[in-house]
Amino acid sequence: MKFTSLFTRKQKDHAGRRAASTSAGRTLTVLLMTNDSSIPRRLKVSIRGAKVVGTALVVLSLVMAFVLYDYLQLRGDSKELYGLKRENARQKIELQSFSARIRDIESQMAGLEIFDKKLRILANIEPDAKFASSSGIKGIGGGSSASNADYLLTPGAKVDELVSQIRSDLTGLEVNADVLESSFTELREGLLKKTSLLASTPSIRPVKGWVTSVFGRRVSPFTGLKHSHRGIDIANRVGTPVVATANGRVTKIGRDANIGRYINISHGYGIRTVYGHLSRTFVKTGQRVKRGQKIGALGNTGRSTGAHLHYAVAVNGVFRNPSKYILN
Repeated sequence: MKFTSLFTRKQKDHAGRRAASTSAGRTLTVLLMTNDSSIPRRLKVSIRGAKVVGTALVVLSLVMAFVLYDYLQLRGDSKELYGLKRENARQKIELQSFSARIRDIESQMAGLEIFDKKLRILANIEPDAKFASSSGIKGIGGGSSASNADYLLTPGAKVDELVSQIRSDLTGLEVNADVLESSFTELREGLLKKTSLLASTPSIRPVKGWVTSVFGRRVSPFTGLKHSHRGIDIANRVGTPVVATANGRVTKIGRDANIGRYINISHGYGIRTVYGHLSRTFVKTGQRVKRGQKIGALGNTGRSTGAHLHYAVAVNGVFRNPSKYILN
């Protein structure tokens, strides 16, 4: 029995080796045929080699699929990033536009504040303490607009930071606008009480033209020495209309060696204006005149180097700078 069992086991092992050998020796034959009558070519590939090649192709296909998926994903991310950059650039441009508009409004408000101060000087109305402490248009948002504009152009600037800066600037503008609005309301109430004084206070240009000599110390064009110039000189062509700068009464029309033909107008409240170097006069002594009424024509009379108007303003006998009494 032992001999028979051993013989059977050896026979089975021999049969297994033959089967393995037969499997290893099996091949695949591929016929390569052309469209002519030539003999087809045969390509023999072993079963094991075919399995290896098949496995390699499957692995390569998986790798290629992964690479293609990753590439498409990166391409999509790249397009999205490009779109975000374009949107960011567009928002920056819009924010620059907003910043420019804010600077314009800031400049206009500064001009309104100067106008407010001029009106108060003319009407002799002191600002309320709460407005005086808030006077002065400052850089909106706590900084200058110029620095804000430079910040907007910074490549690394973030849109949310720019929006925050714009919001801060607008808040500053709102505060300044509220202060100016309250100040103008107070000024309006004061002006209504001083309508007569305002009508009698010089506030417009007496003649069109350009200022050739300002108020104060200057070098005389005749002597070359410094002397006090008690008015301003406004040059233009002979015959240019000269108007009264406020309501008043003509107190004197005459000639002077220095200022030539001139007109004196008393406006009340101690205010007097003088118009010199006229070529003609269109009013009479004692006549009442209104602001803007034509009273004479620009000329070159008296001691003059060219056609111009000598314009002076005196308050209680003291000559003041006429430029402070010109609002237009």
